[in-house]
Amino acid sequence: MTELEEKVRKEVSNVVDPETGLTFGQMNMITSVKETEPGVVQIEFVPSSPFCPIAFKLAMDVKNAAAKVEGVKRAIVHCRGHTMEEAINKMVNK
Repeated sequence: MTELEEKVRKEVSNVVDPETGLTFGQMNMITSVKETEPGVVQIEFVPSSPFCPIAFKLAMDVKNAAAKVEGVKRAIVHCRGHTMEEAINKMVNK
């Protein structure tokens, strides 16, 4: 894991799921953080439910948290395991 991947994982793990009050780290919702090219990170997460009504908001929270990390030029977020993951991913990463 690169230094940037570690920093991003740490930051996005602190995002709080407002429905449970727990962090993504506590809930093991972050499944992958990869630096695909210098300064570009790809983050995958799984919401707590395949029908989570706030999955889009959670994806944006993850993206915004990653973007705050020094050295990140672009954050790409992929929601996995949600019934609307394709639409969520398209909207979050446009």
